[in-house]
Amino acid sequence: MSGHSHGGGGGHGSCADDEHSHDDGPERGMQFTLFTKIDKDNVECLNEVDDGSGKLVFKPWNERLNKEKFVESDADEELLFNIPFTGHVKLKGIVVIGGEEDYHPSQMRLFKNRPHMTFDDARAEPDQVFEMQRDSTGDLEYSTKIARFSGVHTLSIHFSKNFGEDSTKIYYIGLRGEFSPAPRQEVLLVSYEAFPNPADHKHSLQDQARHEIQ
Repeated sequence: MSGHSHGGGGGHGSCADDEHSHDDGPERGMQFTLFTKIDKDNVECLNEVDDGSGKLVFKPWNERLNKEKFVESDADEELLFNIPFTGHVKLKGIVVIGGEEDYHPSQMRLFKNRPHMTFDDARAEPDQVFEMQRDSTGDLEYSTKIARFSGVHTLSIHFSKNFGEDSTKIYYIGLRGEFSPAPRQEVLLVSYEAFPNPADHKHSLQDQARHEIQ
């Protein structure tokens, strides 16, 4: 299977003027492991028919063609994902396997580090926009502006429209990039406060002894 990378100039990715890269073999699947760094318990998907179905599309590469797990939009064709990571991510590419025919999304809008976005928030200018093509196998990859998508702790993906149906279906979203664990400074501070300083404890005992002698 070949992989095609799509990345455009400016804020938009389109296929007419994009560079294409071809990755053959199972090694390609090894690149799409960022799903393991998603804080899945806190993933939000707005306008999903079934609560919790949105987080099901973040799965291993070898399960991308599994049609049993998917998300479908409810009131209209829009879907909005808020995806928190357990650390910081440098996002390099996205693969989307959408629904059959016109149920497939036709536009993808990306926002960086805007937790708990709503559809009203999504009216703002996105950090990058892609005009999409139908993809039922995961062949197409949309390349992000790496300089802009460094230090990502929350990624919001707004699928604003599809190819004409009343609802949108998505079976798989694959994320490619690099991961760095979150700084542990806050954890260390909490640990320090949780265990009293023995020296402080010693001084308090001495003060108590003096008080009893007096």
